[in-house]
Amino acid sequence: MRHFSQELEELNQSLLQMGGLVESSIRRSTQSLVDRNKELAKDVIRDEPRIDMMQVEIDAQTTRLLALNQPVARDLRLLMATLKINTDLERMGDLAVNIAERAISLIERPPLKALVDIPQLASLVESMLLKSLDAFVKGDADLATSVLPADEEVDALRDSIYAELIALMQRDPSVVPSAINLMFVARNLERIADHATNIAEDVIFLVKGIDVRHHALDRR
Repeated sequence: MRHFSQELEELNQSLLQMGGLVESSIRRSTQSLVDRNKELAKDVIRDEPRIDMMQVEIDAQTTRLLALNQPVARDLRLLMATLKINTDLERMGDLAVNIAERAISLIERPPLKALVDIPQLASLVESMLLKSLDAFVKGDADLATSVLPADEEVDALRDSIYAELIALMQRDPSVVPSAINLMFVARNLERIADHATNIAEDVIFLVKGIDVRHHALDRR
């Protein structure tokens, strides 16, 4: 029988593999929008069943370890964090698919002169996810904490994008369908940032045993 610590390491590796696939899906979905590349968007959609299957497998593996080993302290926090991070990653994968579907719709219409600040928002969100996963790998609560303030930056940038798109639609009603699609893209990216924040908070709890959810003042 394999040792519990070995099974924990295998579980970590499975979670990181899923995180890598989700990060790739997010990056490709936004890149398909920028490059107007329909095949890239379709690749993201095709990968969704794989992400869903990985979630099921990781949940089953984690639940089995909880039931058979009755872990305590940090090991228990690790398994609980794994369950939560696994859910966040799967939802990010769904949001990446949503972005890819919007990208396909946008590709089929005349391009807007600019994508407002969507690429900047996507870059910020991707950075949050990478930092959160890196913090999990390293067990680095400080790195995880550095992710939290970016969530407010994402919200502000999303609001700016909404305002710019609304103004654009008011000036030129012909761009309304494309502008609405871009608003949904911005919304999906903002939701991905929320999930990245959740992961960062889970890492802080894992390392320090401190629940920082809903305590915005403690993030400063």
